[in-house]
This record gives sequence, structure tokens and C-alpha cells, in this order.
Amino acid sequence: MLKTRILTAAVLIPAVLAALFLLSPRGWGVVTLFVIAFAANEWSRLVDLAVPLRVAFVVITLFVGLALLFMPASAFARGWPAPTVIAACGIATVFWIAVAPPWVVSRWPTRSALPMAVVGFVVLMGAWMALVELQARSPWLVLAAMAIVWIADTAAYFAGRAFGRHKLAPQVSPGKTWEGVYGAWFAAALYAAALVPLAARAGFREPVTDVAIAIWIVFVVVIVAISVVGDLFESLLKRHAGVKDSGALLPGHGGVLDRTDALLAAMPVVALAAQWFLVK
Repeated sequence: MLKTRILTAAVLIPAVLAALFLLSPRGWGVVTLFVIAFAANEWSRLVDLAVPLRVAFVVITLFVGLALLFMPASAFARGWPAPTVIAACGIATVFWIAVAPPWVVSRWPTRSALPMAVVGFVVLMGAWMALVELQARSPWLVLAAMAIVWIADTAAYFAGRAFGRHKLAPQVSPGKTWEGVYGAWFAAALYAAALVPLAARAGFREPVTDVAIAIWIVFVVVIVAISVVGDLFESLLKRHAGVKDSGALLPGHGGVLDRTDALLAAMPVVALAAQWFLVK
């Protein structure tokens, strides 16, 4: 299993980096949209959509995404107009901050066709538009944002194994602990501090004061918290569906949702912050 995971990662990581840095914003949008389509198929299975609805859900996701990329009315050039990004990413952010946490805590049902299709569309399209918008600003911005989640996830794993005593959500994801979350926050805060010298190069509009640095570190810690909610929400979907993985597309890793659950939650928030604080 470990060998398979390593081989899959060895293929995926260079492919993702090549697409991220070599493709135009529209090309990146097309590639990531088809990844989102696979995620939409997995989502529809987890929430138990009937086959015709499953097909419709994937097709609608693809159609809307392609329209946003190619229809003149969407005004896509190097990204979308700010109101479009704020609307899509804002709705997704509200879900992850205000709706998903009580949903996970209360373990509300996740296998109701229409509501879960709406939630899936909001979540998947919000994350996709965030990734496209951030790449249009700078591929490095996407990589730096995704690294927040990757570093936090790695730190949580090792901190949880070393110090884990208190379960985070035992009836949703028994392996996660509060100690793992603390480790993730600590590592992400260090990473945020290391990025401070790059603020001006990234397009930060204001003076880099001590207050600005403190707010930035707190923001990254919040991003990590939201990514944990994304991870737990996908775990809840799988628990209610009675499956271990969201799919089998990625050998040794499961499905697309298994590898992107935390990113789905985190990226819309990052894209909103970029709209408000970075020069495009």
C-alpha cells in the first residue's frame, strides 16, 4: 500500500505543478474543472443520488464551469470580476464556517438528494473558482495556499501519533485528536511567519507592521481550522455512506475527495482574502 501511495504521488505531484505553472488561467480552469467533475461524481455517490441525478449533477457542474470560463457574459480574462468571485467563494465560506461545524457536531443526515446536491454544487464550484482565481493572480499564490493545508495535515498526523490523547470527533473520524490539531496550528503558524518577507512580492497592499503580521498568522490558523472542518465533513459523508474511501481513482489514496477535502474548505476563504488584501 505504501509503495502504491508513493508511486501515485510521484506521478500526481509533477503533473499538478506542471499544470499550475505552465497553463494559462483558462487552461488551468479546464484541467481543474475535470478534476472537480470526478469529485462531483464521488460526492453524488456518497450522498446516494440516483444514477440519472448523478449524471445530471456532474453534467451541470461541467456546464456551469465551462460557461464561466468561455461565455462572454462571465467576463473571464485573468480571473473573474470581483463580484463573481466574492459571491461564489463567499457562499462556500459561509457554509464551511456557519453550517458545516454544527452539521458535523450533530451528525445530521447527508443522504438527502436535493439538499446534498445543492451543498455539493456550492462546495465544489466555490473551491474550483477559488483555485482558478488564485492561479490567475499567481501560481505561487496557489502553491503557498495549498501548502498551508499540506503542512497542517502532515503536522497533525505526526503530532497526533506522538501526543494524541483527546479525540476530536470520535463518532465521525476516530483517528483525529485535539493534539493533532494543536500540532497543525503550530506548524502552520511557523509557516505563516516564514512567508512574511514575501508579503510585498505577493501583492499585499499595506505596510507589514507587527499588527499585520499577527493578523496574518491568526488568519492562517483560522484557515487550518476550516480545513479540519472540511476533512471532518467528508469523513461524515463516508461514515453515513458506509465506505472507507470516496472512490478508487487514485491508487493507494482513494478518491479525489479523499485528497482534496481540506482544500475544498480552505481555498474559498483564501480567495476572498486575496480579493480584499492583494493587488491583482
